[in-house]
Amino acid sequence: MKTARLRADVLAGLTSSFALVPECIAFALVAQLNPLMGLYGAFFICLITALFGGRPGMISGAAGSMAVVIVALVVQHGVQYFLATVLLGGVLMTLFGVLRLGKLVRMVPHPVMLGFVNGLAIVIAMAQLEHFKDGEAWLSGTPLNVMVALVLLTMAIVYLLPKLTRSVPPALVAIVGVGLLTGLFDLPTHTLGDMANIAGGLPSLIWPDIPWNLETLRIILPYAVLMAMVGLLETLLTLNLTDEITETRGHANRECIALGAANIASGLFGGMGGCAMIGQTMINLSSGGRTRVSGVVSGVMILLFVLFLSPLIERIPLAALVGVMFVVAQQTFAWASLRVITKVPKNDVFVIVAVTIITVFTDLATAVMCGIVIAALNFAWQHARDLYVEVREEDLGKVYRPRGTLFFASTTRFLETFEPATDPEVVTLDCSHLSFVDYSAIAALKTLRDRYDKAGKHLRVVHLSNRCKQLLKREGSTAVHSTSL
Repeated sequence: MKTARLRADVLAGLTSSFALVPECIAFALVAQLNPLMGLYGAFFICLITALFGGRPGMISGAAGSMAVVIVALVVQHGVQYFLATVLLGGVLMTLFGVLRLGKLVRMVPHPVMLGFVNGLAIVIAMAQLEHFKDGEAWLSGTPLNVMVALVLLTMAIVYLLPKLTRSVPPALVAIVGVGLLTGLFDLPTHTLGDMANIAGGLPSLIWPDIPWNLETLRIILPYAVLMAMVGLLETLLTLNLTDEITETRGHANRECIALGAANIASGLFGGMGGCAMIGQTMINLSSGGRTRVSGVVSGVMILLFVLFLSPLIERIPLAALVGVMFVVAQQTFAWASLRVITKVPKNDVFVIVAVTIITVFTDLATAVMCGIVIAALNFAWQHARDLYVEVREEDLGKVYRPRGTLFFASTTRFLETFEPATDPEVVTLDCSHLSFVDYSAIAALKTLRDRYDKAGKHLRVVHLSNRCKQLLKREGSTAVHSTSL
C-alpha cells in the first residue's frame, strides 16, 4: 500500500512539474524578467511549501497573480528592487502566519469561493489562447489545424484513459504520448523551447544591490503588501478548495509561514515570488497526489529540468500542455453553481457572478475583497430587516419587546418603532430577545433614553444579557446608572 501511495505521488509530482514550466516562464515574461527567475522561484516555493507547509498535495510556484502586480516596479526601478520586494513580501506573509491570521479565510463566504474558482477557471482557459498565436498574429492554416488536433487528442487521452486504467496519471500519458507523436512525425507545432531556453545552472545567493534606506522602503513596501495580500488570498482559498476535494483539513497558519519562508528564499536566490497555483494543484490532485512527496518531486524536477533535462523538456509540444490546462479549467469550474442559480437567493447569485467577472477582468485580491464586501452588506441588510418590535399594553404600562440584532444597520428601524411623545409616563423596554452587537447599538439605546427624558417620561430597560451589560459598562457608567437594568 505504501509503495502504491509513493508511486502515485511521484507520478503526480512529475505531471504537475510539466505543467509548472510553461506557466512560470509565461509569468516571468509577463513581469519582464528572465524566464529562469520564474523557474528558480517555482523550485524554491514548491519545494519549501511542500516540505513545511500546512497542506500536503497543494502545489505552489511562481504565480501569475503576483507577477502582474509588480510589472510597474520592474519597469520603473529594475530587478534588484523587485528582489527586495519579494523578500519583504515573504516577511509579511510569515508575520501573517505567526500572528495566526490564517483563520481570517473563514470570513470568505461560499458564494465568493464559487466565484473565485469560476473566475480562475476562465482565466486559466483564456491564458491558453496565447499559445494559438505566432508573435502577435493568430495561427492559421496547417499550424492551426495541427495545434487544434493535438490539443483535442490530449484532452481525449485525459478524459478517456481513466476508463481503461488508473495506474498512471492520464495527464502524464497525454503529455508524453503527444510529445512522442510530434517528434516521430515531425509535426509543425510550437514547443516549450519556442517560449524560452530553460537551460541554466544552480541558483546562487544574491543580496539585492540597492540602498537600504527609508526611500527604498517607500518604493517597495506598497508592492510588497500587495504581493503578500494576493499570495495569501490565493493560497488560503486554494487550501480551502483542496480541503474540500480531499476531505481533509489543512493548517492555514503553517501554510502562511512556509509560503513566507519560501518567498524569502526565492528572493535571496534570484527567483520570483509565488503562491499556491490552483491549476497545478488540480493536476496534482487529479493525478493522485496527496502527500508532501508529490510537491517535493514537482519542485525538484523543475531544478532538474534547468540543470540537466532542458533539451528533452524544450521538445514538449505546447499543444499537449494547453490540452491539459483546458481540462483543468473545465474541472476547476464549479458547474454546480450554474444549476443552483434558481434555487439560491439572488444576492448569492449576484456575488458569484460579480466575483467571477472581477477575477477575470482585474485580479483575485480585488475580486475576493469586493465579494466579501457585497456579502457583508447583504448580511447586514438581511439582519437589519429581521429586527422587529412587539408592542403590548400590560399591567406595568406599555411594553416594547424587540427581537433580533441591534447594530449599525438596524438602529434606525429600532428607534422609529418608539413613540415618546404619545407613550405613557412609564415605558418598559424588554431586551430578553435583543442582542447588542456594536457601539451603534449602545448609542441607539442612549438616544432612546434621551428622547424619553426630554419628553419627561421614564424608560425602564429590563432583561439585558450579561454581554449587553458589559458593553454598556465599557462604554461608560452614565448609560448604566441612568438605565434600569
